[in-house]
Amino acid sequence: MERKSETTGYIIDHMEAKIVNPTTGQVVPLGMKGEILVRGFCVMLEYWSEQAKTEECISKDGWYKTGDIGSLDAYGYCRIDGRIKDMIIRGGENIYPAEIEQFLHTHPKVKEAQVVGVKDSRMGEEVCACIKLVDGQECTAEEIKTFCKGQIAHFKIPRYVLFVNSFPLTVTGKIQKHKLSEEAERQLKDGK
Repeated sequence: MERKSETTGYIIDHMEAKIVNPTTGQVVPLGMKGEILVRGFCVMLEYWSEQAKTEECISKDGWYKTGDIGSLDAYGYCRIDGRIKDMIIRGGENIYPAEIEQFLHTHPKVKEAQVVGVKDSRMGEEVCACIKLVDGQECTAEEIKTFCKGQIAHFKIPRYVLFVNSFPLTVTGKIQKHKLSEEAERQLKDGK
């Protein structure tokens, strides 16, 4: 029941899937996170009149780079944890925002949390949590950081915590993380 409720399902017949390290392209062990690649009858041959895009997303031997971060278990069930473009690379460590966001949602004062990477001259990127609080609650950045200590890996603890009233959305209601990241960088720059 857990696999059926917490995954996207298993790889269908006549399809192949593998999880690779996004940086090296090497296959990772079962249960480890990486980029999801698929190959089979449902993968398109190419992008129409876009050779560069085709070469970027589809390998010569037919593997399609989905752009999703996830893992496969020993039964072939796939779990999707986020998008590769949302991944934060902090000092060589790959950090998946969805994992931190899920943890931050367990804080009783947090209504919604979005984690983005912000540019950093020393580490490449730093973790920034943008948090919408439960109505009527007050919280400090230090309170959020203390909540994380000992619960998630130290390099995943947000260096910056910003409190927001809203998130930039697309017309369909999806959060625009790239705009959120730009806004966070602007606020941090103005605050220094």
